[in-house]
Amino acid sequence: MRVAILGLGEAGRRYATDLVAANWRVTAFDPAPAPTPDGVRRADTAADAVHEAELVLSLTGARFAETAASDAAPGLAQGACYADFNSAGAAEKRAVATALADSPARVADVAVLAPVPRAGAATPLIVSGPGAQAVADALRPLGAAVDVLDEPVGAAAGRKLLRSVFMKGLAAVVLESVTAGEAADCEDWVREQIAGELGENGPALVERLITGTRAHADRRVHEVQASRDYLAELGTPTTICDATLTWLRELASD
Repeated sequence: MRVAILGLGEAGRRYATDLVAANWRVTAFDPAPAPTPDGVRRADTAADAVHEAELVLSLTGARFAETAASDAAPGLAQGACYADFNSAGAAEKRAVATALADSPARVADVAVLAPVPRAGAATPLIVSGPGAQAVADALRPLGAAVDVLDEPVGAAAGRKLLRSVFMKGLAAVVLESVTAGEAADCEDWVREQIAGELGENGPALVERLITGTRAHADRRVHEVQASRDYLAELGTPTTICDATLTWLRELASD
């Protein structure tokens, strides 16, 4: 399998490493001086990276997703699948599809349902759009649970945003409770109470919610804002999103 990865951040590097281990031919592009995993060919441009790829994984971050698609478009091969893995709203996913409208590639809107560093290429996904089945066929043999929606680009992104209301809101609740517990000199007790309610993996989940939110607050502001915008379009309350944004913006400014 020939794959191109656009973006060698934390998620891009993990996918690259796992796909090399699966004996895929991996080419990558990132304009930033990010490390190149062993076994990966580093291309000079996005178009060069994708020109022989059967599957393209865009992991650039939502802010750069449309630009990456435009830059890659001239190099895409007939029948290739361009899979946008970035956490973004439906409108941004559709903008990526528009940027690729004149290319020969099929576009897939991919929603990532867990932190990629935890499971790598086996991370569970929801996919929609013309290239959805190609993503499933490629990644299911590597252990990924891939839910294919028979819906257009933007549908998977919408599902992810609905899930994010809960997951990012849960993280904000945990942070607020633990911070208050620390002030009251009973942080360990509060953590134990929360972990007990979250089940067998509660302690690890509490730690992951706290450390992950603090480490990625700036990026998650964008995701939760997109969730809030989606709920507003649906005409449903946005109270939890508003509170979560307050926490994330405070953490991002530290």
